[in-house]
Amino acid sequence: MEVNGASIVYQNDWFVLSGAVVTTWIVMAVVTLVCIFLTRNLKVHATSRRQVIAEFLVKSANNLVKNNMGERFGSYAPLAASVLAISVCCSLSSLLGAFPPTGDLSTVLGWALVIFTLITYWKIRAGGIGGYLRGYLQPVPVLLPINIIGEVMTPVSMAFRHYGNIASGMIISMLVYSALASLSTMVLGAIPGVVGQILSGVPIFQVGIPAVLSIYFDLFSSCIQAFIFCTLMMVNIKLAAEG
Repeated sequence: MEVNGASIVYQNDWFVLSGAVVTTWIVMAVVTLVCIFLTRNLKVHATSRRQVIAEFLVKSANNLVKNNMGERFGSYAPLAASVLAISVCCSLSSLLGAFPPTGDLSTVLGWALVIFTLITYWKIRAGGIGGYLRGYLQPVPVLLPINIIGEVMTPVSMAFRHYGNIASGMIISMLVYSALASLSTMVLGAIPGVVGQILSGVPIFQVGIPAVLSIYFDLFSSCIQAFIFCTLMMVNIKLAAEG
């Protein structure tokens, strides 16, 4: 059994294209097409199921942002919805046999760095450049190194939390799947005669149990981790804006 990261699709001396990047592009394209489909030919009053779904999704995104950030940050609803949708879809891509981009640290770290840039922007906007820099010296100047580490750890912790849960789910599922194959060989191979030799190659114990694990790691955990990542983004931006 081997546990590998995303495959390399293309590589030269200056550029590396991994399967995680390709899957992310595909997910972004699919999400964009779904949004275009849901928002075509909208009416003042919803007359189609497509518009009802679109209005429900928009209202849910607006309520999510307002409940976590307040009315002031209502314009962040598209960002929150995008992060949530792309994160969920990237994680669920494993159900189609693709390597989930959220199982690649570089993907979620890139998202976290973008969010960290927004957090820094709001901190500077709230207290100015001087106030932002003075924050590293509070409550006493000797804590400057610790404050710098704490600031850097914001995107790092967000990235590793999301990546760690998705990657660990992949590894656990693979370990259980491999163990069940070995168990099938051991139990069925113990049957004497030709029947045992034939059945030893049938992974009967892999039926059912991996599906249950998939429901948790691929569906439940993927959605929960995407929601947590999105919530951390909103809370950190709000705290930064409040100074």
